[in-house]
Amino acid sequence: MKLYKYILIISISLTILGCGAYSFTGASISAETKTFQVNYFQNNALLIEPGLDRDFTLALQDLLLNQTSLDLVKSNGDLVYEGEIVEYRISPTTATAQNTAAQNRLTIAVNVRFFDRNDDEAEFEQRFSFFFDYAGSAQLVGGQKDTAIAEIFERITQDIFNASLAKW
Repeated sequence: MKLYKYILIISISLTILGCGAYSFTGASISAETKTFQVNYFQNNALLIEPGLDRDFTLALQDLLLNQTSLDLVKSNGDLVYEGEIVEYRISPTTATAQNTAAQNRLTIAVNVRFFDRNDDEAEFEQRFSFFFDYAGSAQLVGGQKDTAIAEIFERITQDIFNASLAKW
């Protein structure tokens, strides 16, 4: 009976220890990596939306804090994210018989440079973009604008996370 107890305890211990490196977010972070920094993303788009640069920088920081156990630092991070917002554009996507927009699209694009102090091969510079479609009769203001930007940021920041840490 004691033998079965020891075998059970050892089996459970090995199972728990064997799963220790698994992450539910799919992140593949080396053991030496402890910190990250997100430098301020300047808004260099032709159409400037006030506060967009600050909101994007905070959205990326929040996503990394929520999906990793890394600490956010202001300088000398093991991982560094930097770049700029390069596109903020509203354009019609479909038209009505009266030659007016039946649907509009807000597109935001961000150029990102990623540096990994512990793995030079993981570094990249890449453009990430996403869009939000809305009715042509609607104005992109207030709650609709906030919803559109939040949805776009959620997708872009997750794509950045996947490219840099999940290696998807």
